[in-house]
Amino acid sequence: MDTSNPAESTAVESPYTALLTAASLIPIPHYLLGVSLIGAVILYNFLEIHFFQDLFSGFRGQPVVLTFDPHSQLYRDVVSKCRTLHGRYLSTPWLSSPHLQTLFLHFFGNSPVVDYRRQIFMTSDGGTLALDWVENAEVKKQAFQANDALQRDDKNPIIIIIPGLTSESNTPYVKHLAFNMANRGWNVVVSNHRGLGGVSITSDCFYNGGWTEDVRKVIDHLHCQFPQAPLLAVGTSIGANILVKYLAEDGINTPITGAAAICSPWDLLICDRFMNRRLVQKFYNKAIAIGLKDYAHLHEAVLSRLTNWEGVKKSVSVRDFDDSATRVVGNYETVDTYYKCSSSSNSVKGVTVPLLCISALDDPLCTSEAIPWDECRLNTNVVLATTEHGGHLPFFEGLTAKSVWWVRAVSEFFDVLQSSFLSHRENEVSVSSVNALDTSIDHAPYVHVLQNGMISAVGEEVAEIGILNKENVDQDTKEEDTVNAEQEKVSTEIDLIQPQKIVDIIAPVKKRLNQLSRQNRKSMWLLAYVAIVTTWPVVGPALSFFLRRRFRNPFSPASVKR
Repeated sequence: MDTSNPAESTAVESPYTALLTAASLIPIPHYLLGVSLIGAVILYNFLEIHFFQDLFSGFRGQPVVLTFDPHSQLYRDVVSKCRTLHGRYLSTPWLSSPHLQTLFLHFFGNSPVVDYRRQIFMTSDGGTLALDWVENAEVKKQAFQANDALQRDDKNPIIIIIPGLTSESNTPYVKHLAFNMANRGWNVVVSNHRGLGGVSITSDCFYNGGWTEDVRKVIDHLHCQFPQAPLLAVGTSIGANILVKYLAEDGINTPITGAAAICSPWDLLICDRFMNRRLVQKFYNKAIAIGLKDYAHLHEAVLSRLTNWEGVKKSVSVRDFDDSATRVVGNYETVDTYYKCSSSSNSVKGVTVPLLCISALDDPLCTSEAIPWDECRLNTNVVLATTEHGGHLPFFEGLTAKSVWWVRAVSEFFDVLQSSFLSHRENEVSVSSVNALDTSIDHAPYVHVLQNGMISAVGEEVAEIGILNKENVDQDTKEEDTVNAEQEKVSTEIDLIQPQKIVDIIAPVKKRLNQLSRQNRKSMWLLAYVAIVTTWPVVGPALSFFLRRRFRNPFSPASVKR
């Protein structure tokens, strides 16, 4: 007869054995469900999906944030009348992710049917560019006459589209923009980069992110051919970077009357670092490198002679390709040098025409860290519009994802701009950008020498007066009142220069603080929390002792009796 104690046999059993026994009793479908839920959460965060955020907000979307100079006449007369820029952006519900939107744009696009008429443009160095003019039968107003050519005295606006890296006239987002602009009755032309759009490379020049010569030549050609037509330009991605650089380089000499920069990388060096930061960005990096290698193989006969061809074939990232091809053809010492010289973030201050910049904060390619917030704010000719979502160029909206938000915004912006006097005025240099970054001493090549021996730095206007006085010094003598007036004028200039020097000293510090507060809000709150927790053992007793001494008398028994 077995007299063993059941309790003793249970105690001898290993707890791990009991755990495994209990785990084996759970049905396998429950495990699959748990794994699926964990995988869904990981994928939701990895793809940066924001469906539940949109759901909890009632699918109202997020407001568009505008950054501009408070005294900007561009905002007051044009942007303030654009309902799209003052509304909200809600992405397509089933594309509630910057990565899903970007991939959908690349593989599907939902683009309308657009027909082009090609014009071959030859540059002075022997290069070949393809200019594709929209000539759809579906648009409301024909872009071309019966003889299939624009009239020289045509006063209809011409929209010049500058595509992004390895993009051309048949890229989906370009067709969305071209079709929408043509539907408004405007003439639309896509300026394809060298070697794109089915055109061969016919010279030793190779376009890059900072190459503005082709854009300049095309714009000058169109202005010469159609002097009565207003010229408007739209740059996308790397095309936006090129456009901003061109506008800054030509300044008041550009015939462009209005422009829009969509999803510009702004700072190529920062974007290069960003592309190697996370796993998902590394996927994009490799995909773009594959596209660049395909482009290089199409023109192997020329590029194999101009570049490090072995390095091009082994490229696994954009930086590798730029090091083996772009840097070599562009004659840059290093890749970082090319990135710094080609970035448009420092060129924004030199833009003298109305410019609308649109960027998404969740752009998976062009990080928001590179956006020149302060430079845009200091230029009265620039308005920056940022959205919380949108991805890199898609900005799909509606249930069918057939509409692109930034295309609507740019169309409305150009429409209001054309009806305002800003499109007919001469280009002006932004007063705010000049005053905030440069002083009159930096620009004045002259010094003002008074009769009493005083020397002061003056602006160009004062220098011109000094030159005129010097030419007339032999004609008549200066009276004492003139000397006193000049001395008062100099003292006034010195008083004005001193505050400006203070502004120049404070401006960089203020800019950096703004960047830190904008980019690291969560980190700053976390640091504040850590500081409070770590110092509380010391600060807490001291604060308690102070409060007890401060309120000891009012709550003492003696005071209560009184």
